[in-house]
Amino acid sequence: MQTTSPAKPRWYREVSGTQWKSFFAAWIGYVLDGFDFVLITLVLTEISAEFGLSTVQAASLISGAFITRWLGGAVLGALGDRYGRKASMVLSILLYSLGTFACGFAWDYHSLFAARLAIGMGMAGEYSASATYVMESWPAKLRGRASGFLISGFSVGSVLAAQVYNWVVPSLGWRWMFYLGLIPIAVALWMRRALPEAEEWAETVAERGAKPNPFRPLFATRGRALANTALTVLATLSLFLVFTPGGAGLVPVLSVVAGLSLAAFAVQLGGKRGWALYLSMIVTLFFAFLYSWPIQALLPTYLKTDLGYSTDQITDVLYFAGFGTMVGCWAAGFLGDRIGAKKAYALTLLGSLAFVYPVFAVHDNLLLLGVLLFLLQATSFGISGLLPRYIGGHFPTESRGAALGFTYNVGALGGAVAPVLGAHLASGMDLGQALAVLTFAGTVIVVLLVGFDVPARLNRLTDPEAERDHLAEPSERPRHTDGPQQTGPQPSDEQAPPLGDAARR
Repeated sequence: MQTTSPAKPRWYREVSGTQWKSFFAAWIGYVLDGFDFVLITLVLTEISAEFGLSTVQAASLISGAFITRWLGGAVLGALGDRYGRKASMVLSILLYSLGTFACGFAWDYHSLFAARLAIGMGMAGEYSASATYVMESWPAKLRGRASGFLISGFSVGSVLAAQVYNWVVPSLGWRWMFYLGLIPIAVALWMRRALPEAEEWAETVAERGAKPNPFRPLFATRGRALANTALTVLATLSLFLVFTPGGAGLVPVLSVVAGLSLAAFAVQLGGKRGWALYLSMIVTLFFAFLYSWPIQALLPTYLKTDLGYSTDQITDVLYFAGFGTMVGCWAAGFLGDRIGAKKAYALTLLGSLAFVYPVFAVHDNLLLLGVLLFLLQATSFGISGLLPRYIGGHFPTESRGAALGFTYNVGALGGAVAPVLGAHLASGMDLGQALAVLTFAGTVIVVLLVGFDVPARLNRLTDPEAERDHLAEPSERPRHTDGPQQTGPQPSDEQAPPLGDAARR
């Protein structure tokens, strides 16, 4: 007599009510994150007209939020490792909300730029806190979906921002767009009261009474503490001068100084075993931002100046782009869970290359432009919904917040470079052509880095025992075995192991 096995439950039934609640809370925070962040791109021409800004100055306002991201991501991520993902997420939302609100009161270029610095710190922390919170709350085999669904919130926020822009700016002016920045504070206060802590963090850190201190390697001695404090000031000041007129004529030198300072932090945080992983992950993410952010930052300007589109037409086009990104994030989650985050990321990006140049070849057909942008954003920006899953799998729970926050947000400097580089390229060619060149070249580089698994391969050279995927189910976490096994005693907490060595504690 044949028996049939019980039907496998639908994937969404494997996620508990509490886990769905955790997801939607983080997702709402990310919707508001996306809403706040794209505001500056929508009102850039209005701000430029009121303050009399050049194209490069205007583009630097977008870049301003990236200057402090590395610091905000690292600090707020470390707080999440030590005190919990929920606390870090709430603090991040409060910071970027107040920064956005302050933008509405800006009286000149410099005051607006300062507010953008606060926004950058808060959004950096929001990314790492929300990503780790959701993935550590959901079942291991569904974490690709958790990652993709979460990042889709950014696109929803951008679509909402485009609609609100159409309602608010023509009648009330650009400042009212920023006054809406207070709304996320109410969400943050609700989250603080209603949310449980991330399950994996609670089991791995809180229930064991651990108090991770990811920055301990930076302050192990008095001399190192002084040196790293000086490096922090040097890196931040250099980045500030790079992306403001104050650094005119010294940009190449200042860029090298900032890059070396941040690389020094990466080497220290990664330690003897993890420094190659940290550096290669930063490079990969830098190019991920360099290919995606020229369009994100300068598309509204391109539509207004090069194509001469009206406000209503721009809103329509941004709808196509935003929904394309959202659908791409959803699809990325399913594809990543089926074939793996690395393979899904590389193959989808490769397919996106077919749409880059056609997007900027369309001038008078709004519907065709919208469809092509939908397809490009779905396969290009949408696949970045897998980034939290891709990055987080390289780092253990005890240090994931700080590691993801630092590497992602240092790499995010590619997003700061992108609009400025696009504006400079546009001085010698059409803006559309400049955006196409940057997007195509950056995409090819990321396909190679992710497709050939460069960060993990380099990590294998310095840490043969590293787990391949810290976010996989425990039974599916094979270690690299192509190197000698270490049998000596593991370092104690008092010995202050580097952040990259936390997996072996």
